Amino acid sequence: MVSRIIFGIIIAAVGAVITIKAEWIYQNFGGIPSADKYLGTEGGSRLAYKLIGIAVVIIGFLIMTNMMETILLGIFSSIFGGLAN
Repeated sequence: MVSRIIFGIIIAAVGAVITIKAEWIYQNFGGIPSADKYLGTEGGSRLAYKLIGIAVVIIGFLIMTNMMETILLGIFSSIFGGLAN
């Protein structure tokens, strides 16, 4: 249980760093062409990096609270019907 909490905190911290340092990531790794196309002209890549960071933070909190399996089971059982009992 403690290892799950520590692992979730580490993942959430990585996501926070990705969100905070989006400009640095953009300057060092470059833009994402599809993000620039669909999310805006020049700021689309920065927004995409921030959205990725926020998604990683959410995943970290789901792991920390042991809700990841419940969320995935709820999503995939509604998509695939009777696979999950």
